[in-house]
Amino acid sequence: MNFLRNILVVVAVILIIAASCNSRHKAANTTWEVYGGSKQNTHYSALKQIDTSNVRNLQLAWVYHTHDSDLLTQIQVNPIIVDGILYGVSPKLRLFALDAATGEKKWSFDPVDTTDPSIKAFRYFAMNVCRGVTYYTDGDGDKRIFYGASSYLYCFDALTGKPITTFGDNGKVDLHNDLGRDVKDLYVVLTSPGIIYKDMIIIGDRVNEEAAAAPGHVRAYDVHTGKLRWIFHTIPQPGEPGYETWDDKEAWKHIGGANVWSGFSMDEARGIVFGSTGSASYDFYGGRRLGSTLYANSILALDAATGKLKWHFQSIHHDLWDKDLSSPPVMVTITKNGKKIDAIAQSSKTGFVFVLNRETGEPLYPIHEVSVPSQSELNGEKPWPTQPEPELPKPFARQVLTEQDLNRFIPDSSYQDIRKRLAGYKTGNMFNPPSKEGTIIFPGYDGGGEYGGPSYDPEAGILYINSNEMAWVLTMLDNPMSPATSNQTNLQAGNLLYITTCMGCHGPQRQGSGNYPTLINVNKKYNKEQFIGLISEGRRMMPAFKQLGDGEKEALASFILDIKAEQQKKFIPNPNAGDPYWKLPYESSGYYKFLTKEGYPAVAPPWGTLNAIDLNTGQYVWKDTLGDYPELKAKGIHSGTENYGGSAITAGGLLFIAATSDEKFRAYNKRTGQLLWETDLPAGGFATPSIYEVHGKEYVVIACGGGKLRKKSGDAYVVFDLRGKQ
Repeated sequence: MNFLRNILVVVAVILIIAASCNSRHKAANTTWEVYGGSKQNTHYSALKQIDTSNVRNLQLAWVYHTHDSDLLTQIQVNPIIVDGILYGVSPKLRLFALDAATGEKKWSFDPVDTTDPSIKAFRYFAMNVCRGVTYYTDGDGDKRIFYGASSYLYCFDALTGKPITTFGDNGKVDLHNDLGRDVKDLYVVLTSPGIIYKDMIIIGDRVNEEAAAAPGHVRAYDVHTGKLRWIFHTIPQPGEPGYETWDDKEAWKHIGGANVWSGFSMDEARGIVFGSTGSASYDFYGGRRLGSTLYANSILALDAATGKLKWHFQSIHHDLWDKDLSSPPVMVTITKNGKKIDAIAQSSKTGFVFVLNRETGEPLYPIHEVSVPSQSELNGEKPWPTQPEPELPKPFARQVLTEQDLNRFIPDSSYQDIRKRLAGYKTGNMFNPPSKEGTIIFPGYDGGGEYGGPSYDPEAGILYINSNEMAWVLTMLDNPMSPATSNQTNLQAGNLLYITTCMGCHGPQRQGSGNYPTLINVNKKYNKEQFIGLISEGRRMMPAFKQLGDGEKEALASFILDIKAEQQKKFIPNPNAGDPYWKLPYESSGYYKFLTKEGYPAVAPPWGTLNAIDLNTGQYVWKDTLGDYPELKAKGIHSGTENYGGSAITAGGLLFIAATSDEKFRAYNKRTGQLLWETDLPAGGFATPSIYEVHGKEYVVIACGGGKLRKKSGDAYVVFDLRGKQ
């Protein structure tokens, strides 16, 4: 009897432990305390009060307006919700805390209006996008919020909004520090939130994509003191693994980029943090960074305690197309041959999904090195001869643009125009090197998967990815290799400086390109002093150009603002010449979409898709077109649109997504892809929704900041619930 009693006691203890583990797991999936829903970055909620049977009854619960939107501002924030408080960031980077059930403001922080003299002195504030914040608690009353504004990582008391002055320098850390070389005049900001491991916050950063760029090393800071705990060099230094992949053994002192700008995911039990890096700088010419160039364009698995590399996988060798890995890996568990395997799934701008063993980095579906075009007409360039291609899953976006893929929903004259233009470009292979005649970039600079990243259903093993299919044209121009000199006027020097500093974003004729605005008639908006302040501090997508000397800024202002009296003055060169590695023989003419005369994509629809992939088999469960152009929809054409921001999925059988240019918010049946509900938003929701529960009621929130795809900017956080209807 005693033996049987002991057995029963042991069984009872096991059941209690199992129930406790399950409760914690459920709690983790019924909150949204972490960017992306959880440290696994699955965008998954176990809440199911809102489900496929009642989602049509969703109504507006409350709206919070930040009242600080401006021309071209955005909100890309995936808000977090902790203990009934919603934390978000405004278009102009104001941090705020709201009652998550009512939208009532509890506190806010404005980085521009702070009394800190080092910030108040800014004539302009580097207003970049922010995608979210990070919450830390020690479980014993210490609750902190971390977020990035300009070049600082800030730390606040989560309940009061007061800066925690014992962190760093009076509550903040300057991100220019701790990178191992002097980057004080270079662009370094935090756009995606860091991730917590024990008592550390691990961060990446956004750096310039031009030649003058800081390195994108991954850093971990003590959450209490702000002291650096470890650093991983994404551009390896002598003696470190990966250093041999750079032909120039001095490049690590000069080259920047290879940065984790999209955030992190984590296997907390194993103590592994995962980040995905962008390309090395400069994006479109690699003659100063020859080799396969680790750890650019790589998935990194790092020991979260020490920063030591556990494994890596490079998705693009010697990137020449700005094919950053644009979202963190997703923690998944798949079943192969009857065995469950913990893995990561990484979506990409190329349309590939790489599925790798979480502990070792070994592919779970074969990946082959495929030969690609390797001859470049640009002097000094050496494209890599192969690129990795997974067998499964098959690409979720089209990767090659040919004449057969052109848009036919346009007048014949327009079709003949795009057909003729296509014939003059390099196309037919996703990895055609950049060229002077123009190279098609497809599925696009923002093609395939973007910063929103995929969602993952742990119950079914299905990965959901929203995708863009937009062709762009990359054209390289000769750079004037002779620097501006004291023998020149401000007009002559300003023209040269525009080509080497500004043309890649604003175009050769200052007409603007991509999401970058025109500079024509900008003198009606800024005077000389304001313009120099603007380029000195940066604003939104534009980095600060602190590496320019006073004379160079004067010359640039005289040229762009067309100040006749200043143009004829003698140019005063910068006595501290820039790094010679930054002087490149070629520059991109700008970011230009391949469009019809009517302004539609030159490629045939769909231009945006939503994809469901069973990772256990690598096969597609369903695929649908995402979004509409209203005028085409009226003609019966379901075209899809470019889309930014990810989806969120629930145990109630739903997939929520905004993201599209038609400014709608939609709910789909995650199992079938059937559209169940949609509503209009006050501005485009180019962000990932969050799903949470307060006082037993389930809510869905989406940030509506607009500002992309030539859509109006917005300032609203919009929240939905069932309003008593089930």
